[in-house]
Amino acid sequence: MKILVVDDEPEIRGLCRVNLEFAGHEVVEAGNGSEAIEALKEDRPDFVFLDLMMPDVDGWEVLRVLRNQESTSDVPVVLLTARAGEEDQIRGWEEGIFDYIVKPFNPLSLAEWVEQAYDPAGQGIAEHRREQALAQLRFLQNLR
Repeated sequence: MKILVVDDEPEIRGLCRVNLEFAGHEVVEAGNGSEAIEALKEDRPDFVFLDLMMPDVDGWEVLRVLRNQESTSDVPVVLLTARAGEEDQIRGWEEGIFDYIVKPFNPLSLAEWVEQAYDPAGQGIAEHRREQALAQLRFLQNLR
């Protein structure tokens, strides 16, 4: 599978590349949001790992472009970000991400997310996880 890794930190992109290529995937890297949008115009990825905080164009804009292009609207996206706030998580889940992972993360699990996204049982698990995460996050917000 072709996987787009979008992060402004070269070390994170390299860590992702090594682990995903070891699992047999093709990896395309983008060091910022503008590069990611260009990569999406050139070739459709099968999966995207996306950072939120980047210079120039942030991850939210990249996600918006992904979801609004007919050719990429259904591509699974995992947000890999340092942003752990409830509002960001709720926004991500509401925009249909596959998962929300707060850095630091276990690079050995990257390939598992990709496999789960294309496993019919995994898709059901992801939908259940999305519903649970949204319910929990909204509950926490209501407590405040």
